[in-house]
Formats: sequence, structure tokens, C-alpha cells
Amino acid sequence: MRFPLGLGLLLLALASTTAYAADGTSPLQIVVSKDKQSLVVYDGASVVATSKVSSGKRGHDTPTGIFSILEKSRYHESNIYSNAPMPFMQRLTWSGIALHASNSVPSYPASHGCVRLPNAFAKTLFKMTERGWHVVISDRPIAPQPVSHGFLFQPSAPEQQLLSDVTLRPAMSQITSGTVEVAMSEPAPSPPAAPSARAEDTREPIRILITRRGMRELTLDVQAALNGLGYDAGVPDGALGSQSIAAIRAFELAEGREPKGRVTPELVDALFRKANLPPPANGQLLVRRAFTPLFEAPVTIAAPEIALGAHFYQFQDIDAATGKGSWFSLSLDNVIPKGMKSRLGITTDDDAFAYNAATRVLDRIQMTDDLREKVEDLLAPGSSLTVSDMGLGPETGRGTDFVTITHPAKG
Repeated sequence: MRFPLGLGLLLLALASTTAYAADGTSPLQIVVSKDKQSLVVYDGASVVATSKVSSGKRGHDTPTGIFSILEKSRYHESNIYSNAPMPFMQRLTWSGIALHASNSVPSYPASHGCVRLPNAFAKTLFKMTERGWHVVISDRPIAPQPVSHGFLFQPSAPEQQLLSDVTLRPAMSQITSGTVEVAMSEPAPSPPAAPSARAEDTREPIRILITRRGMRELTLDVQAALNGLGYDAGVPDGALGSQSIAAIRAFELAEGREPKGRVTPELVDALFRKANLPPPANGQLLVRRAFTPLFEAPVTIAAPEIALGAHFYQFQDIDAATGKGSWFSLSLDNVIPKGMKSRLGITTDDDAFAYNAATRVLDRIQMTDDLREKVEDLLAPGSSLTVSDMGLGPETGRGTDFVTITHPAKG
């Protein structure tokens, strides 16, 4: 990525400062390009700072994808490589990938998988960031772009009721340490707060993942359907244990089918027809906050034979007049392995280079109004949405946000 001389000098000055003068309401995004061996810090679509980096060398490649800062430590020693020092460490995965300072940051891949930063910049970046802020690692240079689409969530409008001399009992999620404002039929003695001045805006942001449903989600549906028909599959948990297998076999025997005890397309079709249920949804929306799962719910993905791709959206900058915020998007290259494509029924690849890739995929996702309302009630500045075919990978677990590992095309 090349910058004009004047901008380059400005970025250099920013990189040498000791603190980032932010108001705390605009979460930054960090974007690493392995091709350019560069790191750029963005506030929305605006460049805040930049630096050279050194990513993983051959055999120790730095993974590409969507990460967040899980842990920060001013001084850390590697648990893998002989207690090697990792000053100003910002962990991206529990398996050992991090941003950290180094005395050796050549302009080519040289690390064992981490992203090395020059000492002075690593210290500056450490002061700028917070746990949970996103880091996107891509082969080619990419930058956040403003995006507008009717699917993208916006904060729920505060309810306005015409009441007089009545005290309202707020929902638990709306209780703050301050007073509770109530809309009255009489003129208020002073102007009301702006629509965006909501208690929810001070809460931690949420992380949303929309992906294809996997075997776990399908098994949950099967367990619930079996229980509804009187076959005791136990508490639906998505795990095909002995009780669930016995329930499937009992259903199959009752229907004159071979008792295989497995979740197959034929079983699902017969079971849902018997239960008078619509076919299971093919997509799933999951929500986390503060590295903790909150809830998940089915969604519908239209044209499922077309890959979703890997797209990241971040919400910020709520307008005081309208109560609405801005979304910024990034699209990453992602080649789905052949076996996974076959299992998911994907026949057409996504084109991350298409100018409308980040909005086109949103046209294909449908959800209920109740689910949309549930998400929007939780939305806060810094919230994010990831859309991906890859599901919950092994890096997503306890103490993480949704970690999406991508597979760029091999050159």
C-alpha cells in the first residue's frame, strides 16, 4: 500500500506518539497485509497509523482471517519457542498467534507465525487498543469501506408512550445508575435527550456470526423433533449420544425403516414430515459478548449453492440526531476446501474482489422480525458481524470471540 509523502509523514508522526487521543467511542480496526508486510490502523475508513511488520516464514505461516485481541501483556515469554521474549504482546489465538514487539522486523516473513512489530510502534499500538478489538489478517491489502444495506442492524428506537403521572418499571437491561426518563403527554420542562443517548450505548459490543448450519445444529433440530413426537432424545444439546441414538432407532422402527440411529437427510425428511414441521433452516446466527456465548438462532440462506465468502462488518459512529450508526465492511479471499464444498452443496465460489460483494451476500440472508429485534436490542458501538461459510472453527472456543480462519488462493 503506497501513501503520498505528506500522508506518510503524518502516519509516521502518529506512530511515534505515546498515546492515541480517542474519545473511547470509536473502536479501531487493525488490518495486516502479508503481501505488503504492513499493518494499518483504521477508525472507520480513516487511517490512524501504519507500520511495517514481519509475519510468519514458510512452514510457520501466519493464518489469515478475522481475529480479536484476547489478551494483552506488556511482557510475555513464548510458551512454545524457548521462552522467547514477546514485549507488548496482544494475543489473537490461544494456539499461539499474537502481535508483539521485536528487535528484528525485516521487510519479509521471518517469524514463527506471530506478527512482529517494531519496538516503538508495538508500544504505541498497545496503548491504542483494547481487548476485544478486531484484527483482520489478509494476504492482499484491504481497507474498510462504508457500507449501507437494509439488512444491517441498527439500534432499537426507544419506546415513546404518551403517559401522564405514571412511573414506568424499566426492563432489567435498561436499568442504569442514573434516573429513568419517561415520555409524558405534557410538555417536558427541558428538551429530551437525543435518540441515541440510550443506556445500551454504554454496554459492551456484541459479536454476531452468520454461517451455514452444521451437524451440531441439525442434531439439535432432530432431538427437539423427536422429543415433540414422544421419543425421549434427552435435553437437545447437538451431541449424538446414546439416548439420542436410541430415540432415532425407536422412531425408525415405528416408521418401518431400518434402525440406523444416524442423522441422515432421509431421516430428517421423514422425521420433520411426521412432526408436521418445516424443513430445518440452512443458516445459523450466533451472538457473543465479552467472549461469552449469548444465544443462537436459525436463519435462512437463499441460493445456498453459492458460497457466502468471508465478510466482516463493524458498527460505530452513532449519529446524535437520528440514533443510527455507520457500518464498515471488509471482504477477504477465502477458498473453501473441495470436501467442504461438496458437504455443504456449494457449486459456485464467492468473488471477494467484486465491488458489491459485501452487500450482495446480505441480500441472501433472511431472519424473523423477532430475531432482528433481539439482536438490535443488544447492539452497541463496536459491535461486529461476520458472514462466513466456515462455521465455528477450532480457534473459536472459551474466552474468544468468533475466530474465522480463511484460506486464500495459492499463487
